[in-house]
Amino acid sequence: MMSVASPFPATEPSRDCPRCPRLVALREELRAAHPDWWNAPVPLFGDPDGWLVVVGLAPGRDGANRTGRAFTGDAAGGLLFATLAKFGLSEGVFDGRADDGVALKGVAVVNAVRCLPPANKPNPQEAQACRAFLKAPVDALRHARVFIALGQIAHQSTVKVLGGKLPKARFAHLAEHHMPDGRVLIDSYHCSRYNQNTGRLTPAMFEAVFERALALRG
Repeated sequence: MMSVASPFPATEPSRDCPRCPRLVALREELRAAHPDWWNAPVPLFGDPDGWLVVVGLAPGRDGANRTGRAFTGDAAGGLLFATLAKFGLSEGVFDGRADDGVALKGVAVVNAVRCLPPANKPNPQEAQACRAFLKAPVDALRHARVFIALGQIAHQSTVKVLGGKLPKARFAHLAEHHMPDGRVLIDSYHCSRYNQNTGRLTPAMFEAVFERALALRG
């Protein structure tokens, strides 16, 4: 069993969080099939003093659900960590393992839904049930002013956690939303294998999102 400890343990759901029956059933199935995997809510990973927060969708089956570290162990993580390294937001060499020693600098990564959903698609009730576990670490990240949402579901949860209004904040790649308290959300297509393979998201498109985030930091 692997994982990386959250810098804010009090904000994390329990390993056996019971809120979403469908996700609990899948968790138990995978615990029986793969007892050496993490198979539990995946904690926030990153710098507790970070100014930037990347909000993903949910753990991947063979990625974070297996390794216990967000975006670690699958293709989505390869692009994310390569981009973070390019912009000086990480140190160490990413090797797709929770124990590879990578540390984030000025950034934290967390998923809108902490547990693996069937077919990688949480339903609206599951996203809502997990929203408390997005709000709590966001509140704990006192220096976080810029947020990047990867995909529509992450966008919706982040807007609500930051006090924005969804009708006024429509998702689009590189769309920028200014929240009532001055925090800023930037949207990106998710860095999933599917989006990369189909060309919906290219490395250059993804890098443009982080370039804008760094510009907003000032």
